[in-house]
Amino acid sequence: MAPSSGRRPPPSAEELEERNIVGINKETVTNTVSTDFPDNFANEEHAWDKEHFRRHFRVQFHSNQQFDAQFSLIGVDASIANAFRRILIAEIPTLAIETVFVNNNTSVIQDEVLAHRLGLIPFTGSKEGIRDFLNFWRKPREGQDAFETTFDNNTVALQLRVRCEANPDAAASADPDAERDPRKLYRHAHVYASDITMELLGGQAKYFSGEGAIRPVYPDILIAKMRPGQELDIDMHMHKGYGWDHSKYSPVATASYRLMPTIQILKPILGDDARKFVGCFPEGVAGLGRVTAEEARWLGSGCEGCEGEVKAVVKDPMRDTVSREVLRHAEFDGKVRLGRRKDHFIFSIESLGQWDSDELFVEAVKTLKRKCQVLRPQVTDMVQLF
Repeated sequence: MAPSSGRRPPPSAEELEERNIVGINKETVTNTVSTDFPDNFANEEHAWDKEHFRRHFRVQFHSNQQFDAQFSLIGVDASIANAFRRILIAEIPTLAIETVFVNNNTSVIQDEVLAHRLGLIPFTGSKEGIRDFLNFWRKPREGQDAFETTFDNNTVALQLRVRCEANPDAAASADPDAERDPRKLYRHAHVYASDITMELLGGQAKYFSGEGAIRPVYPDILIAKMRPGQELDIDMHMHKGYGWDHSKYSPVATASYRLMPTIQILKPILGDDARKFVGCFPEGVAGLGRVTAEEARWLGSGCEGCEGEVKAVVKDPMRDTVSREVLRHAEFDGKVRLGRRKDHFIFSIESLGQWDSDELFVEAVKTLKRKCQVLRPQVTDMVQLF
């Protein structure tokens, strides 16, 4: 017997594909650990290579609306995808109300609850002004006045001055139900985000006038309900901040990703079983086709003599929620395999309105690049020490 050379033959395309799939079984999940690093497989080179990454990395948009986007990152590691997710949530600056000065509040809402509601209202305005003109506000040190660190280039002054009064025209209304509607009975019975106004200070007029004015993204957000005699007289200071400091500064309502599902039909599923198979998935994931003449003639296809019969086919696996419903039925044992691709991440970004959804991802890339630029000389210095 010839001695073994000890070298393992290069992996086949099928083996490489198998390594890249997380196995979704009836009660377990397998192959979850990343293996594409040096020395994990004998005689295989898995050191990171820029050209290899360039050839295999793709960004594919599925929908791109102003405040809602869905796209795929293909060819990256989970650590990189998760870095983008965390940056989107916590490291892209936005505006939010930070300091609330309550001059008068005779509504039924307590001051601290009202201040919390105001802080969570998303605002927008001139993008140039928010990104380039406004700087970050520094909290005053102990003993300092709150206004000592407040300037026109780091603070936006807002006011909310509303008083509820009886509507003298309500009784003259021809609508018999008008008397039951407080919005018709009274003026300013409901206080909305649109009632908040901005006071231009110093150089802010250059950036925040006209269409660039600082304003609520959603003007119909309800702040409080009042009745005649009640009023709100509030001054507010708005600053730039990061989501890692407080969630009110997060630019997204959701920023999440999931792995691309895979569905493999290993053996033909025909007739009533095919219809049941389609019902095991969300709409659009699987569908019905017909056995072709070629399949019916091909020995070993499992469709011999079944030309024209209904068969199950996979249409759009991206729609699948991986519920595993199909694995509950005995008739599909050994006929279907579920999985998820390790390097295909389907991102969903829902912007709160300060940034467009596609801008958010571009800004996340810029932020990660800046982090790498800071880290690179530190790693270089550390290597040189050894």
